[in-house]
Amino acid sequence: MAVTIDPIHQFELKPLVSLGHIGHQQLAFTQSALYMFAAVGVIALITIVATASRSVVPGRMQSLAEIFYEFIADTVHQATGDGGKRFMPLVFSLFMFVLILNLFGMIPYAFAVTSHLIVTFGLAALVISTVVIFGVMKHGTHFFGLFVPSGVPKPLLAILVPIEVISFISRPISLSVRLFANMLAGHIAMKIFAFFVVQLLLAGAWSVLSPLPLFLTIALTALEFLVAALQAYVFATLTAIYLNDALHPGH
Repeated sequence: MAVTIDPIHQFELKPLVSLGHIGHQQLAFTQSALYMFAAVGVIALITIVATASRSVVPGRMQSLAEIFYEFIADTVHQATGDGGKRFMPLVFSLFMFVLILNLFGMIPYAFAVTSHLIVTFGLAALVISTVVIFGVMKHGTHFFGLFVPSGVPKPLLAILVPIEVISFISRPISLSVRLFANMLAGHIAMKIFAFFVVQLLLAGAWSVLSPLPLFLTIALTALEFLVAALQAYVFATLTAIYLNDALHPGH
């Protein structure tokens, strides 16, 4: 019996509830939105349960929440200094949101929300918008000094300023593509290797070397769990670094 593989099928959006149409475009509540609401619910449940007792000697859940909080707090402080404390709720929320969504995607037959570029770009756009809005509110027009390197001869500014502007605009693109590409590639690779295992079983070609795809699939799954956590950390770290520009726009 021939079995075909379609590694892209797992990323297909499926409408769960139709919300009408705008022109020829359908509005619908998809499984992607459902997983995002579920992620928010899980994060809220964890934080509420973890902080309910506020014991001097913390329990397991409180200890876990404190470890995550202190870990992100140290990351923000190293990137922004003392002034970055005001951004701690934003960075912590983004870290937990991306982490939970990445872990949801590791559940068999679940949907990998962060493998969709529009989701990761939306999160990155939120970060860059925060940088620009806060930077302008705090520093006024001096914020745009971010694009003017100090100590550079004026004739070179005509070249360097456009480069700095392009570099700043590319930040949400790089931030979103990094997360999207890692999660997309990892899930495709896992499905392809898992397909090899199924094909060998169906073909009756189980031999000494046949378990190799199975071992590779297990190893790749473990690696993907590591990538899921690492990408959430990278997203939070880069967010803190970009927010530092809003606090200290000078070069």
